[in-house]
Amino acid sequence: MRVLLVYPRFPQTFWSFDRAVALMGHRVLLPPLGLITVAALLPQSWEFQLVDCNIRSVDEEEWRRADLVILSAMLVQKQDLANQIALAKAHSCRVAVGGPFASSTPDAPELAQVDFLVLDEGEITLPLLVEALTRGDAGGRFTAGGEKPDLEATPPPRFDLLELKAYAMMAIQFSRGCPFQCEFCDIIVLYGRKPRTKTPQQLIAELEALRSLHWRGEIFLVDDNFIGNKRNVNRLLAELEPWQRQRGYPFSFTTEASVDLAGDPDLIGRMTACGFNRVFLGIETPDTGSLSGAGKHQNTRNPLLEAVQTITEAGLLVMAGFILGFDGEQAGAGERIVAFVEESAIPLAMVGILQALPNTALWHRLEREQRLLKLDPQVEGSLRGRFDAGVQTNLLNFLPSRPMEEIAAEFLDAFDRLYEPANYLARVQRYASRLGRLQTRRRPSIQGVLSHLGRPAAVAGLLTMIWRQGVRRPSRGLFWRCLLDTLRHRPQLLDQVLWMCLLNEHFLEYRALVREQVQGQLRWSQAHPQALVAA
Repeated sequence: MRVLLVYPRFPQTFWSFDRAVALMGHRVLLPPLGLITVAALLPQSWEFQLVDCNIRSVDEEEWRRADLVILSAMLVQKQDLANQIALAKAHSCRVAVGGPFASSTPDAPELAQVDFLVLDEGEITLPLLVEALTRGDAGGRFTAGGEKPDLEATPPPRFDLLELKAYAMMAIQFSRGCPFQCEFCDIIVLYGRKPRTKTPQQLIAELEALRSLHWRGEIFLVDDNFIGNKRNVNRLLAELEPWQRQRGYPFSFTTEASVDLAGDPDLIGRMTACGFNRVFLGIETPDTGSLSGAGKHQNTRNPLLEAVQTITEAGLLVMAGFILGFDGEQAGAGERIVAFVEESAIPLAMVGILQALPNTALWHRLEREQRLLKLDPQVEGSLRGRFDAGVQTNLLNFLPSRPMEEIAAEFLDAFDRLYEPANYLARVQRYASRLGRLQTRRRPSIQGVLSHLGRPAAVAGLLTMIWRQGVRRPSRGLFWRCLLDTLRHRPQLLDQVLWMCLLNEHFLEYRALVREQVQGQLRWSQAHPQALVAA
């Protein structure tokens, strides 16, 4: 069986970091972890070819040779997923689709041509696909029926299928699921509220596989809440720290966690000792009423500013997500988010507009209240995507409790102010002065920078950034003060600060894209009031 694994393109997003990734000589930030896990779960006697469409397109010979095409996509990828399915069918390929988008919306029109829908978690449903293919079935829909797999049986992903040099970071997964019940979150819908983990030995085997392929550098643990099962996390960290230390810290780690991480300083210390240097927190809003209304009670138990300060001073760089548009939200929520970000000095603060994701508690409540917005089926396909959930630059897909125009205006103002180049650089400088010394040195920071400079593309990218930010722009004074202050007082953070300065290139472009897309949606919806209806 010759299997072609195809990963659809992403639109430009806050987290794509396109310009920064390109300046470092890479093509994409992260690899398709789901598809290389799928390849590991299928019979290893099969022949696999992986094409990440974010790097290149599938060529004619690859379509022609494939006995089966397997695609996986998230909600934000659905437009190119539809394109790739159409291309596969045009080449008379059998098509199987899985992943978060298919699992949450299996009856979506984009999936109408698919032969095999492989829903839920692949450890359970991929064997059903193999059985169907063995029988010679022409199609099928396979679900787990609510069952959740034991991750201790999950094999290491097929990292060997990746074009490793194309990626700025690698991705691995330790756990699935989250114990909390945030109304707007689809993680508990897809993976449940009981966090399941791999064993420490499994994760370290995956790291060994990457190391044997000569990968070095940043790894993103994609767990939606890394500390959801603290007992098993502590078991992992106890084995990961000596493994890292004995091998000279070949990897550093980024992950996501709930804000209650701040209440466990010992856990933070173990994370930094293992080489964790960044963590994403879903702060959402400083408005306690909105947090309680959305079921985000874990964010109301202790002051959020203190939580950010605690984690920062312990040596983890905080990235954060914020949301506008909660029910009952009072005017000025955008201003309060900006004030929080400026006071905490968090450099990477993603601000988005609330959207009801399919089959979440929020989706079902709004459906009962007849507040979900539906587009007229006659609306041109290219316009329909502007109102889909899961796209960061899209407006709300439901009737909010205050005017949509007001929410959009606050969103644009907040994003504009936060990512004005001088404001951003000033936050980077302030935050670097607060970031605690890491309890272990993965490697001296200067060496971390020099390791990238062994590639000519990275040298050219760094020089381009210095020319733009240190010479051409009005914010050049701030740029040099930021770098010199880091070299003088916190040289161990130079690699972190240079990376954040590189991200300024991405945000400068993305800031303009956000304004263009949001204003375009507002104009269109105001000109076509009958095209969006509540249902």
